[in-house]
Amino acid sequence: MPLPREKSHTIKDIYSLPEGQRAELIDGDMYMMVPPSRIHQKLVMQLSRIISNYIADKRGSCEVYPAPFAVFLNADDKNYVEPDISVICDRDKLNDKGCVGAPDWIIEIVSPSSQRMDYLTKLFKYRTAGVREYWIVNPIKETVQLYSFEGEEDSTQSSFSDSITSTIFKDFSICIEDLLK
Repeated sequence: MPLPREKSHTIKDIYSLPEGQRAELIDGDMYMMVPPSRIHQKLVMQLSRIISNYIADKRGSCEVYPAPFAVFLNADDKNYVEPDISVICDRDKLNDKGCVGAPDWIIEIVSPSSQRMDYLTKLFKYRTAGVREYWIVNPIKETVQLYSFEGEEDSTQSSFSDSITSTIFKDFSICIEDLLK
């Protein structure tokens, strides 16, 4: 006999959380979020700024949104995430509530409490939802895991001291170590 499943949550449950409480929703399961560390926030701000500047310099149409920013991955009410950084190139996916559908590029900054979620659960959800590129930046191990889901799928791991090149913006590269100086 199967175990009884706890209540399946919806986006309505996310919006009814107390002020200041953040959570994500994946396949009806709610995951509470803890406040990020200083290094986490520094990386989010620096990466967002540099990517935004790159896009502006190229006169690109993509937009960069740091968390908290709502991403409704699927056309249902069971999936809601707040990636640390979302890059959206199709403006038709944007509305007043956030992004409806998969961003083109997502960056997550790992914290001790989010490792399993970032490396396993979100990796699967982002890939199947249509995200083109996914970076997992790990300040603890000083590594970046880059997943490309376009064409021939690929995964590479780099250290913070490496120059890391985006797969969707071929002439964009960055050294994470430089952001922490």
